[in-house]
Amino acid sequence: MNNTEIERKFLVSGDFRPYVTASSHILQGYLARQNGRTVRVRLRDDKGYLTIKGPTDGISRFEWEREISREDALALAGLCQGGFIDKTRHLVPFGGHVFEVDEFHGANAGLILAEVELSAADESFARPAWLGEEVSGDARYYNSHLLVEPYNTWK
Repeated sequence: MNNTEIERKFLVSGDFRPYVTASSHILQGYLARQNGRTVRVRLRDDKGYLTIKGPTDGISRFEWEREISREDALALAGLCQGGFIDKTRHLVPFGGHVFEVDEFHGANAGLILAEVELSAADESFARPAWLGEEVSGDARYYNSHLLVEPYNTWK
């Protein structure tokens, strides 16, 4: 089992909507956030997930995720501190990859990010015209950071 997540993250600078094949609503909160490590609970439509992530090393990090019941996710959400990330995730296939485009709501409204998961850090991929500046190494764009310093508070 490979528990390494390799992904690159970008701002979205154009209209991706005509290419969306599926969308889902996501609410997520954090049970723990420390030294780049996170324990997250997520509600995605009617399903729950528990995810543990390690510190980022370049564009790679340890990730362990399991589906849990909606009821368990709701119970764990009661332990989360600092509120929740509220976003809609759109799946956009392009050039043999599926880009996950997150459109944020609430205090992060106006922020739209796209992520692409890769099988290797040096894997090449086709860039759709709507893909903007890369922000992979910028911690401000981590979901766990957006809870502490929401996008709408940036100067």
